[in-house]
Amino acid sequence: MSETDVTTAPRPLLLADGRPADRAWSLDPALKHLNHGSFGAVPLVAQERQQLLRAEMERSPVVWFPALPQRLAATRAELASFLRVSAGDLALVPNASAGASVVYAALTLRRGGEVVVTDHGYGAVTMGAERLAHRWGGRVRTARVPLDADEEQAYEAVAAELGEATELVVVDQITSATARRLPVERIGAEARRRGIPVLVDGAHAPGLLAVPLADATYDFWTGNLHKWGCAPRGTAALVARGPLRDRLHPLIDSWAAADPYPHRFDQQGTIDATAYLAAPTSLAFVERTWGWPAARRYMDDLAGYGARVIGTAFTEMTGEDTAVDVGMPVPGMRLVRLPGGLAADRVEADALRDRVALELGVEAAFTSFDGIGYLRLSAHVYNTAADYEYFAEECVPVLGAWARENSGKRSAQ
Repeated sequence: MSETDVTTAPRPLLLADGRPADRAWSLDPALKHLNHGSFGAVPLVAQERQQLLRAEMERSPVVWFPALPQRLAATRAELASFLRVSAGDLALVPNASAGASVVYAALTLRRGGEVVVTDHGYGAVTMGAERLAHRWGGRVRTARVPLDADEEQAYEAVAAELGEATELVVVDQITSATARRLPVERIGAEARRRGIPVLVDGAHAPGLLAVPLADATYDFWTGNLHKWGCAPRGTAALVARGPLRDRLHPLIDSWAAADPYPHRFDQQGTIDATAYLAAPTSLAFVERTWGWPAARRYMDDLAGYGARVIGTAFTEMTGEDTAVDVGMPVPGMRLVRLPGGLAADRVEADALRDRVALELGVEAAFTSFDGIGYLRLSAHVYNTAADYEYFAEECVPVLGAWARENSGKRSAQ
C-alpha cells in the first residue's frame, strides 16, 4: 500500500476525452458516494450492455434461453482470465453469500460437526455457517482475532480453534466490517494438512487485489465482481478445486443438473443472466480507460488521503486519536474511529448509515467491532479528494453533535 500519497490530495482520474471519471457512471450528483465497497457502482457502458442483452432476451426468449449456457460458458472463460484461474474451476453465482450457501449445501452431514469462523466474518455468511452446524447437531467455533493482529497472531487465533470435530473453516480474505486481510493462505495450508475443507469469503477481492487466488491452498473461494469490479449487481464467482468440487450444485435444480461442475451452473431456468454476460464489459472498461494497476494505486492513495483528512477533523473536534491500527491492511479501504456514542453495534451502525444518507446527503459505510464504531472508507476511480474534504468539513461536525447527544442520553439512563 502507498505510504507517500496520504499527505497530499491525489489528482482526480479523467476519462479518455478529458471529462471527470464520474461522468462514466449514473450516480446521483446530489449525493456523495463514499461507500463503493457495499454495493459497487456500474459504469454506463455496462448498464447499456445489460439493457441491450435484456432487450435481446425479451425479443425472443425461446431462442435466448436454449443458447444461454453456451454464452455463459464463454463469459466464464473471460471472467476466469481476469481472476487468473481456470474456467473449469469457476461457476457463476449471484453473490458471495450464494457461493457460500452452495458450499454449505454440498457438505456431507456429520453428526456433531463443527464450523470454525472468525469474529470478523460477514454476518450473512456466518448465519449460514450456524445453520449448517445446527443441521449437523454441532456448533460454530469463533476465532477471536484482534483488529491489530498481525499475520502470525491472526493465524494462531484461527488454528487454535481447529480440532477433531472441525468439518469446515470459513474465513474472510478481506473482512467487510473491519477492512483487513486475514492470512487465508496459511490457514488453508494448515487446514489441508489436517484434512479440513476451507471456504474463503473473497467478497471484496476481485478488482481490489491483483491476483485474488494467488497461492491458493483452499477448497472453495467465492468473490463478488459487482463490488470493486463494477459489474452489474448479482455477479459473483465460485471457484472450487479438488475432489469436493464435484459435490457442488446450484441452489436451483434445472435441466443441466446432471452435467459436470461448473457447467451445471450455466443453466438456471428462466433466471435473468444478463448481469453475468455484461460483467466483462465493466472489467474491460476500467482496463481500457486507466488500466487496473493504475486504478488500484489511485484507489489506495485516495482512501489513505480520505482517512487522514477525516481523521484529522475528528481529532481536532474531540481531542481523541482516531487512527486505527489494522494488523493486515488492504488497499483501497481504510477505517476511521468514530467518537464514542456512535455505531456501538451493527444495528446502530446501519441506522447511522441511513441517517447520514437522508440528512447529510452522503452514502457512507459505518461499522462496529468490539463495541467501537468506525467509518469505513472504500474509494473507487470516480471518487475525488473533494469528496472526503466535504465529509470532513460538513459531516464531521454534525456527527460530533450526534455523538454528544447519544452519550448524553445514555448517561441519563
